[in-house]
Amino acid sequence: MGKTKYINSMGELSRKDDSICFRKNGKNVYIPVENTTEIFCLNEVSLNSKLLDFLSKSNIIVHFFNYHGGYSGTFYPKEHLISGKVTIKQARLFEEQREIVAKSIVNGIRENMIEVLMHYYKHGKSDIKPILTHLKKDSVEKLEKANNIKEILSVEGYIWQTFYSSFNHILREDFVFNKRVKRPPDNPLNAMISFGNSILYAKTVTAIYNTHLNQSISFLHEPSEGRFSLSLDLSEVFKPVIVYKTIFDLVNNRKISVNKHFEKNVNYCMLNEEGKKIYIEALEGRLESVKEHPRLKRKVTMRTCIKLDGYKLLKMIMEGKEFKPYSLKEGI
Repeated sequence: MGKTKYINSMGELSRKDDSICFRKNGKNVYIPVENTTEIFCLNEVSLNSKLLDFLSKSNIIVHFFNYHGGYSGTFYPKEHLISGKVTIKQARLFEEQREIVAKSIVNGIRENMIEVLMHYYKHGKSDIKPILTHLKKDSVEKLEKANNIKEILSVEGYIWQTFYSSFNHILREDFVFNKRVKRPPDNPLNAMISFGNSILYAKTVTAIYNTHLNQSISFLHEPSEGRFSLSLDLSEVFKPVIVYKTIFDLVNNRKISVNKHFEKNVNYCMLNEEGKKIYIEALEGRLESVKEHPRLKRKVTMRTCIKLDGYKLLKMIMEGKEFKPYSLKEGI
């Protein structure tokens, strides 16, 4: 896969010959088309239809973020891999086996949370043992008893709340966590979670774009107009592995500071420009980290693993093979 380009400053994007040009403060920065898969606009950026046509022909996706660092939307080129056959079978799987796929996703979230927390338990954070017990036993029983999507979503909520309860045992005191607040985030930890989740969601949109899957037919989240709900599904199991591991590393190794890297107001908190750069660099580092894939017998990045989950779902849609999302423990 090609590279991701992040634009943190205000400016103008345009086409210059066969390149993309970003102009700010009277200076031009050129973005090569050949090895660029997606562009993240994290500030106010202007562009025109000439550029959009060029981006579409080059199959480059552009993600837009708002002032608070939340996901606003995506410029999505025409789907070059769209398949009516896959869409029909994907809809059939939704009708016949939605709960099975949804449970598999929730169980994948749970297993990856356990693997992330076990690292801290083994390194002296013994206070989280009851939390691990809840994730290993109670949540499994709850998930097995869930009979419909509403109940499965309730178990997912329980699992996330259990995971959140570990934070004050793991993180430094200045990153206190009371509860998850999203729109807008109200403290530095919530700001990093929201920003990371938004980037991961956009990355998943890009990954699914490069498969035959239909973005609008999801299994855990309710399919709805105006959003790529399948990307919400497939990104969930990667949140503990990519977003939260990145945050834990930045906080505990003092790479990010409450006083230096955030803008705070009465109603919101967000990463400042320097904070975003630090966070993005760490997140990209984790996405590009390479591990040996036990089945493929070759090294793959975490970014590729997101796309591989899309292929696993395709296998279930087209061949009836069980869908088991990415497992941090197993490396697949």
